[in-house]
Amino acid sequence: MSIPTPPPERQSAYPHQTPAPSPAPPPPAPDPTVVYPAAVQPAPVPVQPVQPVPVAPARPADPSVDAGRFWAGVVATALVAALVGLVGVVIVDQILGIELVVQDIFGTDSTGAAYVVGAAVIAVLAGGLLHLLVLTTPKPKAFFGWIMFLGTLTAALLPLTWTDVLESSIAAGLVNALIGIAIWSLLIGVLTRTLRPGTMPID
Repeated sequence: MSIPTPPPERQSAYPHQTPAPSPAPPPPAPDPTVVYPAAVQPAPVPVQPVQPVPVAPARPADPSVDAGRFWAGVVATALVAALVGLVGVVIVDQILGIELVVQDIFGTDSTGAAYVVGAAVIAVLAGGLLHLLVLTTPKPKAFFGWIMFLGTLTAALLPLTWTDVLESSIAAGLVNALIGIAIWSLLIGVLTRTLRPGTMPID
C-alpha cells in the first residue's frame, strides 16, 4: 500500500512579482507623563540696513567759450560801435552844428574817421579783455562790468579837459558814453551766447 504524497504548492502565475510590503506601524502616541524638552529656535541674526552711499555731484568744468563764435561777435560789436560813433558825429557835428573835440591818435585827420576807428579798436580790445577775464578770473562778468563802467565814465569826462567850450565837450562826452555802453552791452550778450554747454556759470 503506497502512502499518498501531499500535492505541491501552487506556484504563482507571476514568478517575478514581489509581494507588497506590509504597511509601517503607526508611531507611538506621546506619553502625557513624560516632559519633552522644547525645541531651541536659533536667535535671529540682526540685519544692518544698507546705507546709501552719497554721490558727489559732478563739478562743472571751468568756464569756456566757443572762441570762433565769440570773436565773430566781437567783430560785429566793433562794427556796431563804429556806426554809433559815425551816427553821433553826423547828428552832433553835421545836423546840430556843434563841433566835437577828439584826440585823433590814429592820424585820420577827420573827426568822423577818428570816432569810427577809435570805436572799432576799443571794441576789439574790450573783447580781448573779456576773453582773458573768462579764462583767468573767478567772476569775469563782474570784473568786466566794473572795468567798462569806469572806462566809459572816463571817456565821457575826458573831453571836459580838452577844450574850454562846454557845449563841445559835453557833446563829445555823450558820444563817447554811447559808444562805451554799446560795446559793454553787446559783449556781455556775446559772452552769454557763446559759453560752452556744461561749463561753470559766469557771474
